[in-house]
Amino acid sequence: MSNNAARILVILVAIAAAAALRLVPHPPNFTPIGAMALFSGAMLGRRGLIALAAPLGALLLSDLALGLFYPGMAFVYSSVALVVVIGWAVASRRSVLAVGVAALASAISFFVLTNFGMWLFSGLYPLTPSGLAACYVAAIPFFQNTLAGDLFYSALLFGGFALLERAMPRLRASVATLAAHR
Repeated sequence: MSNNAARILVILVAIAAAAALRLVPHPPNFTPIGAMALFSGAMLGRRGLIALAAPLGALLLSDLALGLFYPGMAFVYSSVALVVVIGWAVASRRSVLAVGVAALASAISFFVLTNFGMWLFSGLYPLTPSGLAACYVAAIPFFQNTLAGDLFYSALLFGGFALLERAMPRLRASVATLAAHR
């Protein structure tokens, strides 16, 4: 197996493991989904559809296992795709600060998009500006867990992979590989 193939395999295994963590008991919204998408975008870069397909596929499989489907799910999947794109912006500068800012942006975009979908499709709020505001206000307590989960799991995924790269130089991307996929 080539060094690049080994690197991609380890990244995909990390994404699958993060998705599997969604299936274990956790506080509401403290999940690895945002970090998984951010990690995929940053580590796989613009490598065709794989950077998008890996987290979206993992999310779909975990949703199937959990039985989580409702009309607003398109907003959840769209927000995950947006987080992959945010990851692309971090791909060439994976510092602690860049990953932290990207995790914050990921949590905010997830909050805005998914709660808009909740307002639009849940029937819990009137489809008025005040109904939208009420939806966002009601979701504020969940945002802290989303942000904490994105920061925690981003540190785990990015930090863990950085440690693996140091321990196993074969996993390091070559300069040519990095340049080709940014």
